[in-house]
Amino acid sequence: MPYVISHFFPSGTAAQYEAAMTAMNGELGRIPDGQIAHVAGPVPGGFQVIAIQDSKESWDRFMTEVFAPVMGRGVEGSFTAPPTELEFEATHFYR
Repeated sequence: MPYVISHFFPSGTAAQYEAAMTAMNGELGRIPDGQIAHVAGPVPGGFQVIAIQDSKESWDRFMTEVFAPVMGRGVEGSFTAPPTELEFEATHFYR
C-alpha cells in the first residue's frame, strides 16, 4: 500500500532542500529505491516536501539506511530545524 510522507520546513528554502537531497541521493532529481513520486517547492512560510513510497517498510528502510546516517552527520547548507511531519498509508492512490 502506498505510504505518503509530508514534511513542512518552516522558513525552509530551495537551497536548503537541494543541499539535503544532494547529500542523500547523490544528485538532484534522483529519488531513493521504493519511492513512487517526489514533489517539493516553496509554500507560504517555508518549504514543503511530499514523497510517496511503495510501502511503509521501504520508507522505514530509507530512514534507517540513508536518511539517519547522512543527516545525522549534518549537511552544510541544509535545513536547520526538523519539519512538521505527516505520514499515512494511502487508501486511495490513482495514476
